[in-house]
Amino acid sequence: MHIEQLEYIVKVAETGSISIAAQDLHVSQSGISQSITKLEDELGIKLFKRNRRLGAVPTNEGKKLIKKAYEVLMKLQEFKEEAQDFNHVHSGNLKLSSIPGFMLFLLEPLSSFKKTYPNVNIEISEKPVQHIIEHVQNNQIDIGIITIYKDLLKKREDLLFEVILEGKMMVSVGKSSPLALHKSITPQQLMSQNVILYNGDYVKHFANKLNSKFGPLNILFTTDSTEVIKKAIVEGLGISFVPDFSLKNNPHVLSGEIVLVEIINYEQENINLGWVRSKNNHFSITTKKFLEHFKFYSRMLTYTSQND
Repeated sequence: MHIEQLEYIVKVAETGSISIAAQDLHVSQSGISQSITKLEDELGIKLFKRNRRLGAVPTNEGKKLIKKAYEVLMKLQEFKEEAQDFNHVHSGNLKLSSIPGFMLFLLEPLSSFKKTYPNVNIEISEKPVQHIIEHVQNNQIDIGIITIYKDLLKKREDLLFEVILEGKMMVSVGKSSPLALHKSITPQQLMSQNVILYNGDYVKHFANKLNSKFGPLNILFTTDSTEVIKKAIVEGLGISFVPDFSLKNNPHVLSGEIVLVEIINYEQENINLGWVRSKNNHFSITTKKFLEHFKFYSRMLTYTSQND
């Protein structure tokens, strides 16, 4: 048995085709076919049913063994990367996505990570939570930085989550708003305000909870752009909802143009910041090292907030 044979059966199972697997792996179709046949003879088990119309379909026994082969290949990759880590040689790619409005905070951990591992190519994008989850599921990104709330965790057995920062929803208002003079606001008071709603699952989830308990909010407009929301708030067009951790270092908040107001007399569900990744995607050393930097700066943000 050879490592290449494990790679072949995993790729054929993924593609459902020996010819496509051969193209992807840059080997001959006959070479893959003969190699799989030799492995089946060695194991005494048929791994695939071969059909002109359906392609190569794993047998019941094949499904179990192919899963084990995939796990072996992942462990081998981890082995290689651990060895690379000992030699302090980091290269390759890191693909991640973040929810809008949090990119500013990511600059520090990204800068620190890049200084430590200059040979790693980083690709980062800004997307809504559901789009990030879809990309994680499809292995298009290594990891996603998202808001995590209870309903999101339901029926997500294919994903792994970790909470990094715990938070709650706040009201963001412009400095000229009468609400800026208050430290807190009740849900009843919110009902009389024009609300500018971010078109994100975690914000809509929160707004729907308020609607169901206190009546309909007066939604001025909904947008995908956090910059439009901030500008509208500064100009006094309305208020908005935002997790407390997402605007801690925002220039508008630091300058006093936007004020965060606590919601009281309402037992709201925690909304947290964390990462999500696919159970089926290899958890690379590069990703783990980035998360170390991310967690460190997240702890620093929490410490700073507690000592303001």
